[in-house]
Amino acid sequence: MKTVQELEEILATPSEALIKELSEVDGDIMLLGVGGKMGPSMARLTMNAIKAAGLNKRVYGVSRFSNAALKTELEEAGLEIIAADLSNDAELQALPEVKNVIYMAGNKFGTTGNEHFTWAMNSYLPGRVAEKFRNSRIVVFSTGNVYPLTPISQGGATESTPPNANGEYGQSCLGRERVFEHFSHKYEIPMFIYRLNYAVDLRYGVLLEIARTVKAGIPVDVAMGHVNVIWQGDANEIALRALTRCESPANIMNVTGPETVSLRWAAEQFAKRFGMEVVFTGEEAPTALLSNASKANATFGYPKVTLIQMIDWIAEWVMADGETWNKPTHFQEREGKY
Repeated sequence: MKTVQELEEILATPSEALIKELSEVDGDIMLLGVGGKMGPSMARLTMNAIKAAGLNKRVYGVSRFSNAALKTELEEAGLEIIAADLSNDAELQALPEVKNVIYMAGNKFGTTGNEHFTWAMNSYLPGRVAEKFRNSRIVVFSTGNVYPLTPISQGGATESTPPNANGEYGQSCLGRERVFEHFSHKYEIPMFIYRLNYAVDLRYGVLLEIARTVKAGIPVDVAMGHVNVIWQGDANEIALRALTRCESPANIMNVTGPETVSLRWAAEQFAKRFGMEVVFTGEEAPTALLSNASKANATFGYPKVTLIQMIDWIAEWVMADGETWNKPTHFQEREGKY
């Protein structure tokens, strides 16, 4: 991939499994929080899958749309765009009723010092959304940050690992889950809680951050030691296919790649491709924020884009000075402060 256009085309190409499963989903689709990192590519993927399946579905994209250009791009892709602030209850209640909701709204960065806003966005707003869309099926984006750091030897937290979030961001995300679960019980709303970490694009993500650090000759901090990653295209597909797995009580799955990725190994892989040496700082901790996605892999199949493919693509992108976003993941954070 040499251009953003090529990247977007790959991210927006649906698999046969997605085309088939969206054909089994009745009703229109609404993407709440479509203006975030994953939303635009998911929107294009949704439209392409619907067209490939020959379906007659409306797809709504809801966001505040501070970026007017994105609003135009998504309209041109075929979405019905609604500019709305979900925290404004009048605007939330004015949204059209739909059968299918992908909920991606939330707040992470800037939590420290503004904790009250994060809790309002991540724990209070979900209750308002669940009340509004009590007659829909809802896929709820969550995060692996609801889990504690776990020993590397355990292979990551599973869905049966008791949540024990480190820091207020993770705690508020667990609050999001619990509030949605409450309304799933109360109204028998079919739901799928989607615990993601970490999505990777060529323009952002853990692997890009490591690659750019190596290329700049800056020491790579390996204190976190290990991470999980998944290609954003695969993560988007799983979110849409999850519409066919919504249940009440809510179905919960970890969504990430199958590998426990060593930060030291990943940095060395990039250094090899760049033809340079890498310098490290820190020592690997015996624990890390890791998720075991074997349940999702058994349900949806393994991700199509492999770890090595991601590393190859990102190395080429960095060497070509491809476009990047200033949206760091802060994957090194061990105290849960964002």
